[in-house]
Amino acid sequence: MSLTEKPPPVPAEVRLAGVLTAVPGLGLLVLGIVLLVRGLQAPPQAGNNIWAEFATYVVLSLAFLAASTGLVLGRTWARSPGVVVALLLVGVGWYVLGPSGRPVWGVPIAGFGVAALVLLFRRPARAWALGQHAGETEEEAAERGGLAGRRAEREKHEED
Repeated sequence: MSLTEKPPPVPAEVRLAGVLTAVPGLGLLVLGIVLLVRGLQAPPQAGNNIWAEFATYVVLSLAFLAASTGLVLGRTWARSPGVVVALLLVGVGWYVLGPSGRPVWGVPIAGFGVAALVLLFRRPARAWALGQHAGETEEEAAERGGLAGRRAEREKHEED
């Protein structure tokens, strides 16, 4: 592959991981809205700030959705936040499954996290994140500097 060619297309694994991380993000948004509606219908209680709770869920939801959108759109910056989201899902799933005793909710939550992790660490997803050339090993791509190294090579080639 020459340096002027476009990088390889985004693997299906990365886009699917983006979809998997969007589901809990949407779930958090729905949960925040439900809590807000219920909180506004109930009589006020001392020390209960429903707006702060709602804002917390919305911010978390937006973070999850930003990572998932980046993955679906094929942005390499989104891979690390996608991994963090997947790890959070595994942890939440474990807690809901074990200490909370809700396997009906815990297994699917942890399953989403594990599936996203597996997808993001498969060979095509790693090669995409590193910006590997055809026939290049992961080590060679890492030594070159991954996508940043490919960009620098392309800019140097264009200057010549």
